[in-house]
Amino acid sequence: MTLAPQYLVPAWPVATRVRSAMTLRLGGVSRGAFASLNLAQHVGDDPADVVENRRRLRAALALPSEPLWLEQVHGTSVLNADRLSPTPQQPSVPAALAPAPQGDGAVSRQPGRVLAVLVADCLPVLLAPRDGSAIAVAHAGWRGLAAGVLDAAVAALRSDPGELCAWLGPAIGPAHFEVGPEVRAAFCHSDPGAQIGFVPNARGRWQCDLPALARRRLAALGIAEVHGEAPCTYSQPERFYSYRRERITGRLAALLWIEP
Repeated sequence: MTLAPQYLVPAWPVATRVRSAMTLRLGGVSRGAFASLNLAQHVGDDPADVVENRRRLRAALALPSEPLWLEQVHGTSVLNADRLSPTPQQPSVPAALAPAPQGDGAVSRQPGRVLAVLVADCLPVLLAPRDGSAIAVAHAGWRGLAAGVLDAAVAALRSDPGELCAWLGPAIGPAHFEVGPEVRAAFCHSDPGAQIGFVPNARGRWQCDLPALARRRLAALGIAEVHGEAPCTYSQPERFYSYRRERITGRLAALLWIEP
């Protein structure tokens, strides 16, 4: 019996017309290191398997359109998905493998437009005002988070921060995220209070709490409604991909859309 794509449904207090999902690693056709629901085309997986995994996901979630897959670069660029023109396709190129625009976040006010970010330890962040009039996704690895990707996403939403809700998805936890002093400095240079997200270890390095740093940044932006337990991707190999644990591995997807 074929296993259907597995996913979590975020619990956060936004309008019911806002739909969201966070995929797990089971329910696809990818093999080996990418088993089984890998949704990324840039990691070395068989392209045909990625196409099938994306097809299965779209069917399982009854998505109203192909997600806007991004070429993520650990930066702060947040795209307005409503201004992107559909990419002309050759008949031999599946829509699921269309060239991806570069960015680490996207916003939309258009019903039926599906936003997505891919992760395997980095923190996926979903954002929306309570009334569901707009949506945003952000790929918050440590580089993007320190540089201001959440700031850019909130600015792109053009909503009152007091009306915004956020949901934090699975990410590598502090017990497994060892970083050097340059990472701590990237956060603490502009925000000395960010030191609360770093604990020294016996190797002279630091254990970094990425979700805690994201919550701190969201609070500074005026967002009080922050939800999601951010389970650790590294410590649960049966549920999540983890780049730091496996290096060659697949990617999970956080998806967000407004029902048409």
